[in-house]
Amino acid sequence: MDKGTGFTKIDLIILIVYLLAVLIIGMMFSKKDMKGKEFFKGDGSIPWWVTSVSIFATLLSPISFLSLAGNSYAGTWILWFAQLGILIAVPLTIKFFLPIYSRLDIDTAYHYLDIRFASKGLRILGALMFIIYQIGRMSIIMYLPCVVLSSLMNINVNILIIIMGVIAIIYSYTGGLKSVLWTDFIQGAVLIIGVVFALVYLISGIDGGFGAIWTQLTQNHKFLGENEVIFDPNIFKTSVFIILVGAGFNTFASYVSSQDIVQRFTTTTDRKKLNKMMLTNGALSVFIATVFYLIGTGLSVFYTQNPIPAIAKQDQIFASYVSLELPVGITGILLAAIYAASQSTLSTGLNSVATSWALDVQPYLSKNISEEKQTKLAQYISLGIGILTIGISMLLANGDIKSAYETFNSFMGLVLGVLVGIFVLGAFTKKANAKGTFIAFIVAACVIIFIKYRVPSVTSWSYAIISITVSLVVGLIASSFFKPNKPLDERATIYYKED
Repeated sequence: MDKGTGFTKIDLIILIVYLLAVLIIGMMFSKKDMKGKEFFKGDGSIPWWVTSVSIFATLLSPISFLSLAGNSYAGTWILWFAQLGILIAVPLTIKFFLPIYSRLDIDTAYHYLDIRFASKGLRILGALMFIIYQIGRMSIIMYLPCVVLSSLMNINVNILIIIMGVIAIIYSYTGGLKSVLWTDFIQGAVLIIGVVFALVYLISGIDGGFGAIWTQLTQNHKFLGENEVIFDPNIFKTSVFIILVGAGFNTFASYVSSQDIVQRFTTTTDRKKLNKMMLTNGALSVFIATVFYLIGTGLSVFYTQNPIPAIAKQDQIFASYVSLELPVGITGILLAAIYAASQSTLSTGLNSVATSWALDVQPYLSKNISEEKQTKLAQYISLGIGILTIGISMLLANGDIKSAYETFNSFMGLVLGVLVGIFVLGAFTKKANAKGTFIAFIVAACVIIFIKYRVPSVTSWSYAIISITVSLVVGLIASSFFKPNKPLDERATIYYKED
């Protein structure tokens, strides 16, 4: 096979065929008469392994796709330990929250807050925080990879953004969750196969093969730098320990309180399937992160042995290698994989935002809304949010507002991260009530925002741990001053005894 000379017509044809295939597959799983829970939760026929790969594809955004290899190329493997955080997140979710979500048969993540605290206000608060954050996240996830691909493919960035958005809108609008899950599965499979092939091909092109990469890791401080420590007694400073634990709680927060992930758990109440789903997702995540980090270290060896005049930016190094070094045709598949990472995250985001608004917010704006109207509303929301996201992405790509927008998104991410604190408060305590939980949310959000902007010496990896701790302490103290809205439903806590 001939080495690539950039993005060729053959690669373009492969990318177009891939996008059409994804669209057709998404349409295949759509049904005109789909409504209600079938649209929001699927029809019960979705295999657990499809859902598991879908969770993996959703969490691995194109930003991760591009940056993981860039991290190990330009630095060390210290951030690889963040990927191992899933070894904390998965057991905690399986042990404590999946049983609760299963027995309550929740419709959304924020439905849990309504059941536990008898508070429609908390349910709406959680939903609105998620929706605003997700719109920002989707816009960035469309914008960043399209800018990278535009420079490699020599295609106008606006065209790439519109194509990505339109395809995701079509199968999110027509097929509901079932369509999204199956297309996510296909895109996740393309991603896994593509990056594994890239690693094998990269190793074959390095003088010394895998041994040269291993030498780089063990002797040239590419695994851990000379000044990087395994453990620091001050847990507010960066170390391998706090990265692993902090990332574990960050991922746990996504599993527990982010609708795009919790929505996957609502597809079944079978505990064994839910556990298999989580364990498989965890294994896939650690495996693919390791592949990306090996690629990054491999690229540092490759470009030492084969220096080129102008090297790409850190986060574009893998995409540049794909375009310039891989065989013609394979380049198209790998760039399709980057595009796949974007589309799977985008389609999931559209569906989860539409579901959350239709089930969490709209019922309190429109009383006695029928399932048919609820489903139609969700479709219109996914269409409208999709168009809005395309517009914001194009503004980002063509304007000088990147830094301001990233600051806003970072701020929203901090506040959304505080949500997990009130989920933990609800599940792990019997005394917490709605008013005390509102106060806990506000205090925890203020504490984290203060630390973020006024105490930069505190590593961001400790934010989730701090927010959960503050939520528990403040929530319990504040709740002691108020009466609960109704008697506790123990099914919503870890203290419920199964028959």
